[in-house]
Amino acid sequence: MRATIPAVLVATLVVTSGSAQPPFDHAYRAWDGLARQHVRWLPDGGQSRVDYGGFLADRGRLRTALDEMSAVSPPDFERWSRPQQLAFFVNAYNAFTVELVLTGWPGIASIKDLGSVVRSPWRRPFFMLLGARRHLDWIEHERLRPHYAEPRLHAAINCASIGCPALRPEAFVASRIEQQLDDSMRRFLGDRSRNRIANGRLEVNAIFKWYRADFERGHGGLHRLEDLFARFADAMTDAPAERAALRQGALPVTFLPYDWSLNVAR
Repeated sequence: MRATIPAVLVATLVVTSGSAQPPFDHAYRAWDGLARQHVRWLPDGGQSRVDYGGFLADRGRLRTALDEMSAVSPPDFERWSRPQQLAFFVNAYNAFTVELVLTGWPGIASIKDLGSVVRSPWRRPFFMLLGARRHLDWIEHERLRPHYAEPRLHAAINCASIGCPALRPEAFVASRIEQQLDDSMRRFLGDRSRNRIANGRLEVNAIFKWYRADFERGHGGLHRLEDLFARFADAMTDAPAERAALRQGALPVTFLPYDWSLNVAR
């Protein structure tokens, strides 16, 4: 006679196994706490600096945050809302970038020092995400850019360089991601060291040259790069005449050299 398992025990096993994996923390408390502790805005509010030494001392906490992201399964991810997916990829990119820098810290002056002649640091597969080994370019160029058509993401993901838009001292979260993306772009365009009007010309960061097509696909009403500058004219200059020129798209655009120096707090 075959033994049978009591129905109550079966139900208990099902509940227990179903609760073994805690729900994903969409508040990103682990990463948020680290960012708030080790990232700070500069006084102008347009750039931030990172205490990589502090992150190194807290590497155990950082790995806990990274492990939480790595544990997300593809089926679970596909059930999330678009804002939740965006927040996940932006936070993963930024947190794993910090981890990448720590693999060479303190002996590097730029994230590019972690690359080689045959492979850039952004093509280096060193972490697990959505069930496979990944590199940072996979997040940016294979997921974010082609699947979400959100040009403000270029002001949200941080490449650990002074030339890059700031790493925010907080996690991105789905409930506020629209405001966070807009604020990140506003802060970036308002930083006169990287985007400015000079001698009757608009001098902007090289990101707008590299990813110009992303800003001209019509998302959010942006059909020309100049449309973006018109939208954020009040952040880019205090002069009424210059704001009017930006809104009219009347200023010729040139692109500034990119500063790949590490965005480290001194």
